[in-house]
Amino acid sequence: MRTLYRHARLATMTDPVPWGWIEHGALLVDGEHLGWVGADGEIPAGLAVDAEVDLGGALVTPGLVDCHTHLVYGGDRAAEFELRLRGASYEQIARAGGGIRSTLAATRHASDAALFDAAAARARCLMAEGVTTIEIKSGYGLSEAHEARCLAVARRLGRELPLTVRTTSLAAHALPPEFEGRQEDYVDTLIEWLPSQLGAGLVDAVDAFCDHIAFTPAQTERIFSAARHLGLPVKLHAEQLSDQGGAALAARFGALSCDHLEHLSGAGIAAMAEAGTVAVLLPGAYYFLRDTQLPPVAALRAAGVPIAIATDHNPGSSPVLSLLLMINMACTLFRLTPEEAWRGVTVHGARALGLADRGLLAPGQRADLAVWDAEHPREMAYRFGHNPCRRAFHGGVERPR
Repeated sequence: MRTLYRHARLATMTDPVPWGWIEHGALLVDGEHLGWVGADGEIPAGLAVDAEVDLGGALVTPGLVDCHTHLVYGGDRAAEFELRLRGASYEQIARAGGGIRSTLAATRHASDAALFDAAAARARCLMAEGVTTIEIKSGYGLSEAHEARCLAVARRLGRELPLTVRTTSLAAHALPPEFEGRQEDYVDTLIEWLPSQLGAGLVDAVDAFCDHIAFTPAQTERIFSAARHLGLPVKLHAEQLSDQGGAALAARFGALSCDHLEHLSGAGIAAMAEAGTVAVLLPGAYYFLRDTQLPPVAALRAAGVPIAIATDHNPGSSPVLSLLLMINMACTLFRLTPEEAWRGVTVHGARALGLADRGLLAPGQRADLAVWDAEHPREMAYRFGHNPCRRAFHGGVERPR
């Protein structure tokens, strides 16, 4: 099916024009991909189409990419939110057996059906705002069987919803209670799980939480070496609570992304720039934890490091289900420009997942599109608490509202 969509404002996110802007634009959806994109007055003569649709001046952008989520888990941590408001720190709660371990227990107790239903409801919230691709990390099972079933739930979401799901193995998220005092043994064990996860088609990348309350740089390096041996790309929760040199370590392995980065050093920035590693900033976690250490946005910008933005949806430090709100927070809290924030949830978000076929409106790209009741994308950076997404297309097929 070849459908020509006309009379639209296009934010293509292509260079060199700011926003890749086309004021009076049109685009051809040819099956799952874009066949032509350009000015409405420059449609090629004799272009063969099966249907033509007038968008009436609506704004069209690439479908949004949420490149860092922890969408599959059981329970919630609302009680910990209350404790935090009373003065307990994230670290204190984690060391007292709360935090990730609390969600671990709830996740292990939940059935596969319950995990799927809860995750699907969360995914639909993101989809309603024009999200067409998400990453889902494991990390709340922390045993071979429970990590595998969480990854399987994520894969099922991608099969049953009109949404692309990329899965990441994050068994190095926290130390499970059965390995208390045996962190090195746990690292050995989780490395042994990777071949079976890969063989079962459950995993696209490997991640770790490298920080003083999680895993050391040496342990992270062992995990990444195992991932590289299997041909799996790596990502890293890096420099969120302290500077462990994790970003530079990850860059040595050609990491797709380093995420959080509030305590990122100049050396880490230089290493990421050289490796082409994307900086994924997570304003929801920064806000929710009432952090005061800003990520070094100006230095990342100056070094030419691509910046992506994501929800980091998780039950403990960023229970947010609005990527549009993250665009606003990226601008207000981190001082990104609206265009930088939008590129962070389109082209750079896709790059953080190793996907070069989306995030832009250009011929040959996937026809993942969002249509908005707005004149310009900056309106969504400026205004929050509403959802102007009118229509969304995943692989050229319009999703039901």
